[in-house]
Amino acid sequence: MWQLRETNITRNCTSWRLLLVNDNFPGPTIEVHKGDLVFVNVHNQGDYGVTLHWHGVKQPRNPWSDGPEYITQCPIPPGTNFTYEVNFTTEEGTLWWHAHSVWTRATVHGAIVILPEEGTTYPFPKPDGEEIIVLGSWYSEGDDLNSGVAVSLDTGEAMPESIGYMINGEFGDFVACSQDSTYHMYVEYGKTYLLRIINAVVGAELFFAIADHNLTVVGMDASYTRPLVSPYLTTSPGSTLDVIFTANKTPGRYYMAVRRYTSQDTDVTNFNHMVATAILQYSGNYSLDTSPKFPNRSLPGYYDYSGADTFTFKLRGLASKEHPSDVPLNITRRMFITLSMNEILCPHHDCIVAPTTLGSSLNNQSWDDPSTDVLQAYYKNISGVYTEDFPDFPPFSYNWTGSDNPDAWGVANKVTRVKMLEYNESVEVVFQDSGVLQGAQRHPMHMHGYSFYVVGHGLGNFDNETDPLEYNLLDPPLVNTFSVPRDGWIAIRFVANNPGVWFWHCHIDKHMSWGMDTVFIVKDGGTEETSMRGPPSYMPPCEDSYNIARMKSRRLPRQISRI
Repeated sequence: MWQLRETNITRNCTSWRLLLVNDNFPGPTIEVHKGDLVFVNVHNQGDYGVTLHWHGVKQPRNPWSDGPEYITQCPIPPGTNFTYEVNFTTEEGTLWWHAHSVWTRATVHGAIVILPEEGTTYPFPKPDGEEIIVLGSWYSEGDDLNSGVAVSLDTGEAMPESIGYMINGEFGDFVACSQDSTYHMYVEYGKTYLLRIINAVVGAELFFAIADHNLTVVGMDASYTRPLVSPYLTTSPGSTLDVIFTANKTPGRYYMAVRRYTSQDTDVTNFNHMVATAILQYSGNYSLDTSPKFPNRSLPGYYDYSGADTFTFKLRGLASKEHPSDVPLNITRRMFITLSMNEILCPHHDCIVAPTTLGSSLNNQSWDDPSTDVLQAYYKNISGVYTEDFPDFPPFSYNWTGSDNPDAWGVANKVTRVKMLEYNESVEVVFQDSGVLQGAQRHPMHMHGYSFYVVGHGLGNFDNETDPLEYNLLDPPLVNTFSVPRDGWIAIRFVANNPGVWFWHCHIDKHMSWGMDTVFIVKDGGTEETSMRGPPSYMPPCEDSYNIARMKSRRLPRQISRI
């Protein structure tokens, strides 16, 4: 049983009451074997409605337990409980779970460790030890964060920005009042360790490095990869990486360090520059008076566009006999989706700042949450909740990555349009970053209910004649979240064989809240085994009063004290 409740927590010299699971930050770890079935009974003792999502778990035929608010369910009301059925099938490696209500996942999240099936093992030498590394973010708004997001959406004011990043819930040595609680990982010389790294940050991609230690990526998003050796990692919100390293340096102390990667223009400087650290500490006799070594040479800078893309573009799937690649080859549905920042016309908002407010979109369609969840409306055939006309292509063509496009091309309306897919269709989607409104930046796109193959990627505008000739159809990475590069594109493929209602969105929550989302509805096949299951006996009711995102004003500050 998991209890969601307000808990006192102190970081960066400040104490707040924050919503946590079982009073833990990060929350509890779920450890299972491939193929296990788990039931999680969530008791909401907080002040507002919440849902939970099992990020990267495909939930075959059962979107009822997938969790995104107003997509597959409505929030669990305060004082009630709801049981999620979490079905692990083909996943193996590291995933995570998190709240999927507004930005509640800032404090409500945790790791999922999926061990190989009994009698099998990793496709690499078994490490001597394992460590879970959860990367998180911290907001000065505390438990008023969601209220701040609601105000921003309603008025056009700036969205909340994080003030720091964290490793396993701690800032590290470079932040006030944090040195005594810096997270430590203890290792022995000559031994090999597996890091299960989870990017639970709400609004930023990150660089990660350990001073003087090379890192070998062996898995991503609970799917194995061809080993990739690198002095640093680039990790996007929502992504997980399984990474091996050997403790083969002079015994001492070395910093693990996390720095933000920002893909916006270099003149955008109003972001969190804080570096989070943990300490890798060798066993042995040596002085602890010397400061740990920092990864000055290996940790990229804030605006290292090339460094971010170089790491991402090198990832490959394992494609072995035991873990084969199964890329769809005969495509029956092709889509081209632009990702852009937008101006949203009033009267959708109060617009006290200007006649428009900032938003985001897919193919100039900016998602608007309905008041009844899409899954219930689809299953019960309720009209007026959504329309089935999400476009396969943008409404007009332009130089996607150009810097001189008219601002008028960045205007979008709020809509609730979904995409219908036939069962077993082979789908290819090209995601193209757009520079309208000077909004070019990376977007980590996450698909619920599926993993997908990233068969192509590049910088500039996608060319539908020449770029497909360079697709990797042999060993592309199989993931559930992948970043579209700034001023670039990715091409993905999957087979629509999981019937149900599934959310697609950018995993930078600011962009998701602004509307860079849509829903894929995969129709039933011709048999019971190829059709969506029916709902459980109880689903949370759809009542607006449970959704903190609909608040029009901030609550009173709930800060407790300053140390």
